[in-house]
Amino acid sequence: MTESVYKIIELVGSSEISWEDAAKKTVETASKSLRELRIAEIVEQDLKVEDGKVVAFRVRVKLSFKYEN
Repeated sequence: MTESVYKIIELVGSSEISWEDAAKKTVETASKSLRELRIAEIVEQDLKVEDGKVVAFRVRVKLSFKYEN
């Protein structure tokens, strides 16, 4: 069995629709430049508020991907 090493990065994504949509868009965007994504972990959720109204859902996502030399 081959051993693997993974790198973990943290990204923030936002959506006007939902936290789920924000997380999905974050992963989809990251997958365009990162190969072999393995795990996405939501570590924080918050809301952007303007004039007393929620205008965006934000998520902080930890992503792991296979490290290559």
